[in-house]
Amino acid sequence: MNGLSERIRIVLVGTTHPGNIGSAARAMKVMGLGRLYLVAPEAPFPSSRATALATSGDDVLQEAVVVDTLLDAIEGCGLVLGTSARQRSLPLPLLDPRAAAARGVAEAPSHDVALVFGREKSGLNNEETRLCHYLVNIPTSEEYHSLNLAQAVQVLAYELHLALRADTPGEIEPPDWRPEPPERLEIYFERLAATLQAIGFLNPNQPKRLMQRLRRLYLRARPDENELNILNGILSATQSAARGRTERNGD
Repeated sequence: MNGLSERIRIVLVGTTHPGNIGSAARAMKVMGLGRLYLVAPEAPFPSSRATALATSGDDVLQEAVVVDTLLDAIEGCGLVLGTSARQRSLPLPLLDPRAAAARGVAEAPSHDVALVFGREKSGLNNEETRLCHYLVNIPTSEEYHSLNLAQAVQVLAYELHLALRADTPGEIEPPDWRPEPPERLEIYFERLAATLQAIGFLNPNQPKRLMQRLRRLYLRARPDENELNILNGILSATQSAARGRTERNGD
């Protein structure tokens, strides 16, 4: 792996068949990728079936990281790209594989990038999708659009390989910009929901739709540490003002 490829994680969520894990590892290996994360695989891992289908990618399997949740797998990542074959009721920005690879490689010098693949039959659920900054869709024919998990990994790995071979990225981010990782944003979203409820802006009986839209807004902006500190400071000041108003009304 070269330096940039080491910043790219391939994340497989809830994989049902060990053979798909092995085939995905092989697809990664031939395209120069080596960081594999497995989120709660259904079958026991390591697996002889996975090793058999990995061929020369068995070293990718040996170094694979197994975690319980997607949030664990993307910890520390500044960019999370989630693959999806279907549109959502509240869709995220959508990229094709080439655009996704170009963005991932352009940002890899600054922070880790995760490319997330869902379950073989059902893909990523809504809770997992909301952790992603962008969705990636692989265009297929209208007549038949079912891709095997390893095939999908191969398509994206190939596009990443091409992007890694390019001389320069198409977009260069500001040198002082380091987007905050998902685990810090999740803490912020919890504080935001609590604050909006405290000031009566968020209906506690129907919080999801508004919070989904706000989540999409912040994920699109992808604040860095200083920006998130400012946003948290605003929440703290808002909470303080709300408490003061409540105390005055109580008097």
